[in-house]
Amino acid sequence: MLIDRHRSSLLLIDMQERLLPAMDDADRLLDNVVWMVKIAQRLSVPVLVSEQYPKGLGPTVQTLRDLIPAASIVPKMHFSCVADGCLKPLLDPERPQVIVCGIESHICVMQTSLDLQASGRQVFVVADCVASRDPSNRGLALERLRQQGVIVVSREMVAFEWLGAAGSEEFREISRTYLR
Repeated sequence: MLIDRHRSSLLLIDMQERLLPAMDDADRLLDNVVWMVKIAQRLSVPVLVSEQYPKGLGPTVQTLRDLIPAASIVPKMHFSCVADGCLKPLLDPERPQVIVCGIESHICVMQTSLDLQASGRQVFVVADCVASRDPSNRGLALERLRQQGVIVVSREMVAFEWLGAAGSEEFREISRTYLR
């Protein structure tokens, strides 16, 4: 199954001010997630954002908040966005595919992804857009997600599947701006 931009949403999990700096290779992670958000927005793919206990961990990092409307950002207390129920008002039933990015891979990303899949969604975790404090936890999370049938992809896989074909002005613009 391919990722269809008309049937998918991009979910960013807990990319927060006090949490992000503790992640392995945090700068690269943020760059990759910003790249995904910009392509999603260019292709009219909805972007949803969760914040784990924002009172303690701070809001979503400013770089992402500058790109995303406040109405698309929801707080949560459960590690899983599904268990928390925070995504219910944002997830469109006409968009059964959820592309997942964020932190931490082995906690909130994994629990949300498994719960989304159990609820009937097609879940794609973007390997180069997730992180944990300890890189071995990221590896274990990706392995477990694969074992459970969640599809692990790269950011370029998502972008090219959203685009579908070369030759359009949209493809040329994204290729010039993001794929070089």
